[in-house]
Amino acid sequence: MSTPPKRALVTGGSGGIGSAICRRLATDGYSVIVHANGNLATAQALAADIVAGGGLAQAIAFDVTDAQATATAINALLEDGPVQVLVNNAGIHDDAVFPGMRLAQWQRVLDVSLNGFFHVTQPLTLPMIRTRWGRIITITSVAAVAGNRGQVNYSAAKGALHAATKSLALEVASRGITVNAVAPGIIDTAMTKDSFSPEIINTMVPMKRAGKAEEVADLVGFLASDKAAYISGQIISINGGMI
Repeated sequence: MSTPPKRALVTGGSGGIGSAICRRLATDGYSVIVHANGNLATAQALAADIVAGGGLAQAIAFDVTDAQATATAINALLEDGPVQVLVNNAGIHDDAVFPGMRLAQWQRVLDVSLNGFFHVTQPLTLPMIRTRWGRIITITSVAAVAGNRGQVNYSAAKGALHAATKSLALEVASRGITVNAVAPGIIDTAMTKDSFSPEIINTMVPMKRAGKAEEVADLVGFLASDKAAYISGQIISINGGMI
């Protein structure tokens, strides 16, 4: 009897980087759960495309900032068995210089990235521990490593995830579970097209180009593999030499 494929949940899986990660994990043989917040139709279309290409995928929608809604969705997923690969990719930015930043901007950005991390990761951890194999990968940002003007809230949220990554890695290392963060720089997605002109990219990035979502996905795919079993508690930057 063949072993069923491991399941992988990608939060924010319907976005630019998220969709590339979903496709990469499906290509690598995982059964992918494509998460969306409000736009379930986009996640469903991506899942259908993966299935049409011979992969395994399904779509799911819930708000990671809603503790109860997330718990309900996670419990339903766990009825079919553990989720052994988790990619925490859901996140938003709402930029403003700090003296003019509204409380709502601060709270919402931290709520999605930081509270969302807890709401999704915590209930998946014990079932993952029982299997003695797991991969927890959190997508953060170069802003958490080097800072960025106008993104004190975003940098704070992603920087906190770096600290959480290191602490959680220590807790689960003896159970065959790795915990790492991937910190992208400027990546060519719909979210960044209006924020970074070619001139700005040319100035900021030594490689003189934006990264590709597929390049981030390749790194995530490696970290999710057996080949990365001895890599844990690390913050891995992918930014074209920016820092």
